[in-house]
Amino acid sequence: MARKFIYLVAILIVLTIAGAFAYRIWGKELLAIATVPTEQFEPLPAQPADAYRDAKMWLARPDKPGNPALWTPAAYKPGAAPEAAVFFIHPTSFLDRSHWNAPLDNQEANDRAALFLRAQASAFNEVGAIWAPRYRQATFGAFLTTDGNAAKALNLAYGDVAAAFDAFVAQAGDRPIILAGHSQGALHLLRLLREKVAGRPLAKRVVAAYVIGWPVSRPVDLPALGLPECKTADQAGCLLSWQSFAEPADPSLVVDAYDASSGTDGKPRRGTPMVCTNPLTGTPDAAAPATANLGTLYPAADLGSATIEAQRVSARCDPRGLLLIGDPPQLGSYVLPGNNYHVYDYSLFWANVRADAARRLATFKRK
Repeated sequence: MARKFIYLVAILIVLTIAGAFAYRIWGKELLAIATVPTEQFEPLPAQPADAYRDAKMWLARPDKPGNPALWTPAAYKPGAAPEAAVFFIHPTSFLDRSHWNAPLDNQEANDRAALFLRAQASAFNEVGAIWAPRYRQATFGAFLTTDGNAAKALNLAYGDVAAAFDAFVAQAGDRPIILAGHSQGALHLLRLLREKVAGRPLAKRVVAAYVIGWPVSRPVDLPALGLPECKTADQAGCLLSWQSFAEPADPSLVVDAYDASSGTDGKPRRGTPMVCTNPLTGTPDAAAPATANLGTLYPAADLGSATIEAQRVSARCDPRGLLLIGDPPQLGSYVLPGNNYHVYDYSLFWANVRADAARRLATFKRK
């Protein structure tokens, strides 16, 4: 019996190693097979202009009970009277390959989005009241294919975000505005900046735009966004962006897609430098030791809570514009191929993002 057990353990170890090897070598292909829908895109009607007056269309809104964006780790509290209004676009939480876009009532996607708000949008709840819309997000697999259906799905998702943003501006009054998003949310935020902020009076109310987990080309994208890159830690009216990788990093999944894409002006992004804001310093192209990290969120195994620990994770921008964080921290099982800590872009630097928003709002108010 003991010998059979040893054989079984040996077989399981070999299978585990083989699986890990396959994931490392064919990670993108395996993810695509598992997540890209095989059906055709289903055209859906646009949201009516007044849809986002309804509290049910929001995952987070200042008057919404059980607002997940008000969560904080121990020793932190939401601001008693936040002065800014925050529009936060959550990342992809719909992983189903049965549809190109998430139904608004998909419970699993909404629950996962609420987790993202607790880990990400909560960083802003000291300085701002947070609005985060439900939207018919494109499914995860839409980012792993060049199929034309993917572009249609993203366009549909953006239509919802744009409608929600108009409602947000109407509801937020004349307060200073912080714009933030992650991953798919950051992609939609880029378009929102181009179409609804750049060159408009509203741009003067923007404290900062946190375009996190999505590449932004300095020469190709920035000129059309209406906001400059943040150059100093207390600058207001500017844009921040980073993408986190532990070392050794293999960013080919991100870089290949970036190099194959076109920017906001239609020119190719290939070879152009990306915006890299070091969240530990609030400045571009910088390096900082772990001692500068005010606090990283470490989620519980059930993801129901998290603790915050300071001085655990360093950060430095590499020449191409990727943010390298050194040895892989043990934050959970959602690290993507290539030591890509994409899921944890905010969690890695939660307390620094919180301090960053407060500094930039203080500068905005002085002006």
